[in-house]
Amino acid sequence: MPMSASPVVRRVRLGVELRRLRRRESLTLEQVCARLGWASTSKLSRIELGQSRPDLADVLDLLDVYAVPPHQRDDLIVIARDAATGRGWSKALGEMGERQRAYAELEAGAERIVEYQPAFVPGLLQTPAYARLRVSAGASVADEVDVDADVRARAVRQELWVRPDPPHYTALIDERACEPGGLPAEVWREQLRHLLALAERSHVTVRVLPRDASSGDDLHPLAPFSYYAYPDPDDPRTVLVETLTTDLRLVGEADVARYERVIERLLAAALPEDATAELLARRLGPAPVPRPRDAHEPG
Repeated sequence: MPMSASPVVRRVRLGVELRRLRRRESLTLEQVCARLGWASTSKLSRIELGQSRPDLADVLDLLDVYAVPPHQRDDLIVIARDAATGRGWSKALGEMGERQRAYAELEAGAERIVEYQPAFVPGLLQTPAYARLRVSAGASVADEVDVDADVRARAVRQELWVRPDPPHYTALIDERACEPGGLPAEVWREQLRHLLALAERSHVTVRVLPRDASSGDDLHPLAPFSYYAYPDPDDPRTVLVETLTTDLRLVGEADVARYERVIERLLAAALPEDATAELLARRLGPAPVPRPRDAHEPG
């Protein structure tokens, strides 16, 4: 189903706006909480940091304290409602683990997504069979991973391809990720066919970074990352950096700008789209010729 603006992103946006309004009024966290009768500053601090789903009544009280004019107030109420979205999203996303949900929430409503993967095909491009083998390999060192749930989560996330307004998606994949790496031949061939089919879509770009690629100063990320930009320019551009145990979400302007520079350098070093398709087609090889059936074999 089509998804609206990401509640995670809107919470960060709301927090930034509320913090700016408080500072405009030269109020401290303690002063605002005292006026509202809140027991401690932690509640307001978490709202300003985008770390909790805000209660709309609390946001309205804050707007009163900051004497926000009607036109600005209406805009902030829309943002607050997006940020407070919870139950509907849980139903739409299904039973996802925390890490898969973080990706799904950032992908929702995104206008542009760029993913860099040095070792594997990105989750949004994975076939179910490929995803199951990769998730199962990770589960061997992480007992808490639910393989079935993780594979289902990827399928739900991939519904963005049939959204009425799909994001412009770019995958920057290291050439090492275009090798079978011990996968069964048919699983790998199916994955390559799937990559080639997706790359034909107007909003999907797949580009391979060859082994001898140079970004000019040999600056290559040490970990996979995903970059998200949104239609509303005031919604924070976000980078999610993948690590072995958890994922790091970056929204600071300086941090995100640095990754944007890295993306431009990686794009300059990657094979063009047509050359990438040729490379993947060569790896796929010619379609196998069916073996002639013996006359004595059953039909």
